[in-house]
Amino acid sequence: MRTRRTTGLAAAAAALLLGSTAAGLASAHGTFVGPLHTVSTVGSTVPANGDVNPYGTVVVPEDIGDLHKGHVLVSNFNNAQNLQGTGTTLVQVSPSGTLRQFARIDPATLPGPCTGGIGLTTALTVLPGGWVVVGSLPTTDGTSATAQAGCLLVLDSHGKVRETFTGHGINGPWDMTSVSKGERSELFVTNVLNGTVDAGGATVNEGTVLRLSLVRDAKRADQPPRLESTTEIGSGFGERTDSAALVVGPTGVGLSPEGTLYVADTVGNRIAAIPDALTRHSSAGTGQDVSCDGGLNAPLGLAVAPDGEILTVNGGDGNLVETTPTGHQVETRALDSSGTPPGAGALFGLAVQPDARAVYFVDDATNTLNRLHK
Repeated sequence: MRTRRTTGLAAAAAALLLGSTAAGLASAHGTFVGPLHTVSTVGSTVPANGDVNPYGTVVVPEDIGDLHKGHVLVSNFNNAQNLQGTGTTLVQVSPSGTLRQFARIDPATLPGPCTGGIGLTTALTVLPGGWVVVGSLPTTDGTSATAQAGCLLVLDSHGKVRETFTGHGINGPWDMTSVSKGERSELFVTNVLNGTVDAGGATVNEGTVLRLSLVRDAKRADQPPRLESTTEIGSGFGERTDSAALVVGPTGVGLSPEGTLYVADTVGNRIAAIPDALTRHSSAGTGQDVSCDGGLNAPLGLAVAPDGEILTVNGGDGNLVETTPTGHQVETRALDSSGTPPGAGALFGLAVQPDARAVYFVDDATNTLNRLHK
């Protein structure tokens, strides 16, 4: 895989991923997950309105407004009736398990359009200044037949929606990661509704990965970042509707210290790499193969560990798989054993706990936030 010198935002990515404590996080035998064998429940992700099916998972990086550093922000995809694509809440869970609702989004009071309404997905990140960006892929009745394009919603640090992004290739935003430097941020967003609903369950190769470039006005910190440009950097990923999962397509994304974007290609059962993700001006198609099959079983959530290893969780079973950037699957951990087959459909979002050797993940079967640790 090609590497490149880390400059600008790529250097910022390296700093964010490696951090000052990274040297102490790799195990003696070179894997991040190696010594992690304990799974603990942190707490419930179900707010007062009964929303379920936790998807997006991100650790809050700083204390600001109603956001608390080290707490975990989680988005819910289903409502209390368990209808997919109808969840409207973001919750914040403390490391001790205390649950607080961060936002409940009313589609009738949005400051801009969001095609089809609200159904919060795994696409979730927190930008400097406490700006939260979350994806919406809404339905009216919980079925893929009514799925619509949705949008990206920008919330302030008090949980109020201040801006929406629609169009520009945004069509069923499914997952997201970001990197920031100064007043600029880059969002990397997967999209899974390009021709999917019309195909009626057949696989279409139209899934995309977008890079959205945002900029904040340093003199107006109370104003949300504005969308400056959008670039399609990945295309042709397999996607299809699914009666159980609503839709299956390119899901988790994570940025390497060198500026390579890793993508969990769920339909292709592979991890793909899009080189030069921060600077490229054209699509890399479905990217380069990093790893296929083996322990991968419909990979969904993806995160990059501090040592650069790729962590994915499977939709087809309850396992987490650690893969090196050169494609070797070096560790597997069973995170969920409920259901038939064990763990199938239970795992989605995951995030590495900063300054610790641990991984947070949500469990859709139990509607909980959990932690893999020593």
